[in-house]
Amino acid sequence: MYAIIETGGKQVKVEAGQSIFVELLNDAVVGESYTFDKVLFIGGEKNEIGAPYVKGATVTAKVEKNGRAKKIIIFKYRPKKKSRTKKGHRQSYTKLTIESINA
Repeated sequence: MYAIIETGGKQVKVEAGQSIFVELLNDAVVGESYTFDKVLFIGGEKNEIGAPYVKGATVTAKVEKNGRAKKIIIFKYRPKKKSRTKKGHRQSYTKLTIESINA
């Protein structure tokens, strides 16, 4: 059984026991469980499609850790203009382990 959930403006396909990285969930505490109620689709023996969400369906996950990804460098260079810009960015994330899909 699998589900498609919406989090951080993105859609993620999840299965029980899977570890996923999503955008930082500010109200998620490490070691506790977090419940997603925005379930778009449930697949398996019987498919359920939401309009836009499946009513009564939730996905529970355990919060493993909150962290920040590796830094990426954004470098803009305009030739013959003596214009250079260098910036760095680190995206915050939350690591989750899916415990169960409740349909």
